[in-house]
Amino acid sequence: MNQPAWFRGAIGRDEPVFAEPWEARAFAIVVSLHERGVYTSVEWADALATRIKAAQTAGDPDIGDTYYHHWLGALEDLLARKGIGGNETARWRDAWQRAANRTPHGKPIELQAGDFDAAPNPGADPQ
Repeated sequence: MNQPAWFRGAIGRDEPVFAEPWEARAFAIVVSLHERGVYTSVEWADALATRIKAAQTAGDPDIGDTYYHHWLGALEDLLARKGIGGNETARWRDAWQRAANRTPHGKPIELQAGDFDAAPNPGADPQ
């Protein structure tokens, strides 16, 4: 693979690179789309930097636990700018997450009209 240095994993680390499986999936999606030429390294770096800066401005303490949330947000932003996915995809994802959050374990998740009207759910775990 011919990846830019900033895409390479932390080889030789003793601790896990990813705290949760979804973080590894987010990383793999970003790398895969880059390898396919969907966006350039510069476009990705700009999108991620913009997301992180916005989060810090909004009070994110930047202790590392939200880093891959920023990856997902940056990916959504970048793909939307390129006409891939977009606001409607994010709207459905957020509605589903709200419904899942209120549903007791083992019960079916049911979407309600109000799930689509609520503000975005940026703190939701993207698992």
